[in-house]
Amino acid sequence: MIAWLIDLVLHLNRHLAALLAAVGVWTYPILFSIIFAQTGLVVAVFLPGDSLLFGVGTLAAVDTTGRLSAPLASLVLGLAAVLGYAVNYGIGRRIGPPAFSGRYRLLKVEYLRRTEAFFQRHGGKAVVVSCFIPVIRTCMPFVAGVGRMPYARFQLYSVLGGFSWVLLLLWGGYFFGNVPLIRRNFGLVTILIILVSLIPVVLPFLRRRRAPAGGP
Repeated sequence: MIAWLIDLVLHLNRHLAALLAAVGVWTYPILFSIIFAQTGLVVAVFLPGDSLLFGVGTLAAVDTTGRLSAPLASLVLGLAAVLGYAVNYGIGRRIGPPAFSGRYRLLKVEYLRRTEAFFQRHGGKAVVVSCFIPVIRTCMPFVAGVGRMPYARFQLYSVLGGFSWVLLLLWGGYFFGNVPLIRRNFGLVTILIILVSLIPVVLPFLRRRRAPAGGP
C-alpha cells in the first residue's frame, strides 16, 4: 500500500492520463468520489488531494480529446469537496456529543466545551484555512460538527474554502503543470506542494518549541 501511494504521488500525471484513456468521461465520477471521500470520511485521509487537483489541471490543459474540461472539473470537484465537508460535519454532529457523554474517560465533556468555544471564536477562519492543509482538511469538518458550529456558518465557509482550494490547485496545474521544468519533475513538484501546504501547521509548532528559550 505504501509503495503504491508513493508511486501514485510521484507519477500521478501518468496515472491520470491512463485513467482518462481507459474510462473517458467516467473520469469525472471517479475523481468526484476521491475528493468527496478525502473531505467527507476521516478514514480516507490518505487519499491524494492537492496533488490530484494539480494533476487534473495539468492533464486538462493538454487533453485534445475534449473528455477532460478544466471548467467542468472545477465545478464537479468543488461540489465534491463541499458535499464531503457537509457529510463529515453531519457525522461529527451526530456521533460527537454522545461520545462525550462521560462514559469514556478519554473523551471528557470539558474537551467538547473547549471545542465549541474554539469554533465560536475562530470557526470561519479555521474551516477556510483547513481546506488547504492535508489531513486537517479531513478532520476539521468532523471537529466542527462535534463542536456544534452553526451549520449555516459552517456551510458558508466550507463553500468558500472548498471551491478556493479546488480552483487554486486545479488551475495552478492548468497554467503551470506543463512548463517543461515542472513536467520533467512532476513527482517532486507534487511533494513540494504538499510540504508547502503543511507550513501553517509546522510554523505554530516551531514557535511553541522556541518560546521557552526566548523567555526570561
